[in-house]
Formats: sequence, C-alpha cells, structure tokens
Amino acid sequence: MTNRNVIPHPAREPRAFLEYLYKAAVMRAMPLHTMAQHLPPPPAAGGRTLVLGAGKAGASMAQALEALWPADAPLRGLVVTRYGHIPPRPAGVPQRIEVVEASHPVPDAAGQQAAQRMLQLAQGLGPDDLVLCLISGGGSALLALPADGLTLAQKQQVNQELLASGASISEMNCVRKHLSRIKGGRLAAACAPARVVTLLISDVPGDDPSTIASGPTVPDASTCAEALAVLRRYHIGIPAALREQLERGTLETPKPGDPVFAGHGVCMVATPLQSLHAAAAAALAAGVQAHVLGDDMEGESREVAKVHAALARSVARRGEPFGRPCVILSGGETTVTLRPRAADAARGRGGRAGEFCLGLAQSLQGEPGVYALAADTDGIDGVEDNAGAYVAPDSLQRAARLHMAVADFLERNDAYGYFAGLGDLIVTGPSYTNVNDFRAILVW
Repeated sequence: MTNRNVIPHPAREPRAFLEYLYKAAVMRAMPLHTMAQHLPPPPAAGGRTLVLGAGKAGASMAQALEALWPADAPLRGLVVTRYGHIPPRPAGVPQRIEVVEASHPVPDAAGQQAAQRMLQLAQGLGPDDLVLCLISGGGSALLALPADGLTLAQKQQVNQELLASGASISEMNCVRKHLSRIKGGRLAAACAPARVVTLLISDVPGDDPSTIASGPTVPDASTCAEALAVLRRYHIGIPAALREQLERGTLETPKPGDPVFAGHGVCMVATPLQSLHAAAAAALAAGVQAHVLGDDMEGESREVAKVHAALARSVARRGEPFGRPCVILSGGETTVTLRPRAADAARGRGGRAGEFCLGLAQSLQGEPGVYALAADTDGIDGVEDNAGAYVAPDSLQRAARLHMAVADFLERNDAYGYFAGLGDLIVTGPSYTNVNDFRAILVW
C-alpha cells in the first residue's frame, strides 16, 4: 500500500491512487478514531462494567475501549475475533479485556466456547451494571452456539451451504439467528436486568443493527417461518427435529417491544457510507471529482460489475452522467454463487471483490482510461490472503499473453488465480476493521 501522506498522481500512478482511496476508507472505520463520542459514562459506584464482543473488528474495538475508558473505572470482559485479526497492542495501554480467536466464515469449536463463556459472564448482572457490547461484521460466524438439537458439525454444514448458495446477508442471518442460542437478541436477554449499550461497526447494506453479526443484542423482527423459507429456497437441509421446532415457532427470537430491551442503547461507531465519503474527500483533495453510487449494493458480483462497467464506459466515451476525470465509488455486500465443478476441474479461489474485478475486466474489454480496485475493507477477500484486486485497461491483453482467458476463470470462480497471474492482487493483511466491500473506478 502507498504512503497515505503522499497523494499519488491519478494519471501517472492509477493503481497507487486507488490504493490511497481504499486506505482512506479503511482508516475512517478504525474504532480508535470514532468510538469516544459514543461511549456512555461508567456506572455509578457499585455498578460493574462488562464488555462482550464479536467480529473482525472485535480486537481493535476492545483496544480502543481500553484506551478511552477511564483508568480508574473497572473494566473486564471477553471479545472474540477472527484468527489473525488481533492488532499489535498500543504502547502504554494495559489489557483489561480478554480477546480470543475463532474461525470465520465457517464457525468452529473455539467460537462455540467463546459464546458459551459470554453467556456465563452475563449471569448474575444487576440493574446497576453496564454491558458494553462491541459488535462488528463476522460476529455471526464467530459466536457459534447452535440451538438445542443442532450439533456444531451440522451448523458448519448449514453455514457452508448458505455461503455457496448466493443467499443475501439478511437471508443468511435470518437462518443463523433462529438456529442459535445467542444471536437474534438472545445475548441481551441473558444480560438482563443490566443496561446494554451496543457499539457497532456496520458491514451490512442499510446499517440494520439486527443484521450486523446476526444482532445478538438487539430485537429481531424476522421469524421462524422466514428462516424456513430461506432454507427451502436454497435447498438446505437441517435435522427433522429442528425443522419441526421452526415450524412450531419454538425457536423464535425476542421481538421489537420486548421489555428485555428497555433502556438499551445502540450506537454506530463506523459505517460503509462514512468510509466511502472519506474516500471521496481524499479524491477531491487530489483534484478528482468523486461520485458515491451508494453503500448498499447487493446482487451477484459479476452482475454488479456489468452495471459498473456500463457506467464507466458511458463516462469514458460520452462524459455522461459524470465528467472526466472522476472516481466512481460504491459499497455493499455482493454475493458469489459457486458454479458446479467437474470432477477433474481445478477448484477456484477468490471472494466477492475478486469476482467483481473479473466481471468488470470482462465487461470493460480494455476500455482506455478506466482503472478499478475492489477490496474488502477487512483486508481479506473471502478466505484468501488478499483484500481484492486491481483492473487496468491492459489487464485482458496481459492475461492473453499468459494464455489466461477471463471467461475460463469466471466459470470456475477463480479470481485469485487470474489476478495472481497478473500480479494485480491487492494484499494488505488484516485491517482490524470491517465496513464491507469497497469499489473505486477511476475514469481518466
């Protein structure tokens, strides 16, 4: 990544310029920069403060809280984050919150143990106590506590099938909430009668608190019937006994208006739109107009790419609807439906951002003056070691010289292999935050 203090010239260094915009978006979502204004005061004498949290930004949120919370105010708790997502500890900030790691996007036993411990820590709280819940994207997989009648292995299978199905994040989380003993407001219920304040870093379209990490501390308006409909829509099987519980509604979650949520607070520490606006401000500082299409785009990555390519071509060829030069920014959470694979076919690698770039390169067909970067703001595209990828006007030409056809790589969902061959993977390592997909197209 480029030095953020030096603005690369967009015409001479288009890749470095787009990386600069990406870094500006990520920095806007770092909790230490944004959390202070949302913190409640410590409870009165005699009240305890318990911290519970989960997500890809969990460790950095915990460190920010430790730095910002009064040194003389007691603080303890447990946060779970993804393996490899604990940032270096800042000098002079003592650790008061335990941080553990677990698997994402498929849950594991470590996440199950963390969820069980959180419910245990919540026991015995009183009305004078305060619970600070640090919730960010990825928390749904990291808080793995299957409903009674569902084993961890079965929940892992359901999760894998959901991830490969093309289901939206809201659909996946609807199922996850109803197959869990901690999601969908159940963690807040376990903390009663203590006051709960939830601090959120959003990674979902629309910033719905009940969707972020499957909403463990907020009311859930979705129903058992809706969860069943998702399972049927994508042909995902669950044990017969559990299906019967969903049909009877015995796995229903706490709903809006439930007194268990009385007096609770919910604060957005960082959102995708704030990060897109930070990138737009960085582009303007470089003298390039920026246009934010939205932070809530959903759909198949390759199809979303076609729409972006059509817009970029119109700008490049006709100066409509935006004048050149400009940067087109968007966010959201697209999906990738894995294609059936022949027994002898190589398994593709890649995530949403990489597949978007594959589709964009195919649709642009080397359009002069159009460059693009798509990356996940957590620094990891799917389960790979890259954040995303970069597309240039000569991407297809360089690939052809290496006998790589973009259509072949799209067919097997192998964005990683394609852009690794071109040297155009964006590799940053974990960012320790997560406000979802970031896409930037420079039209010069």
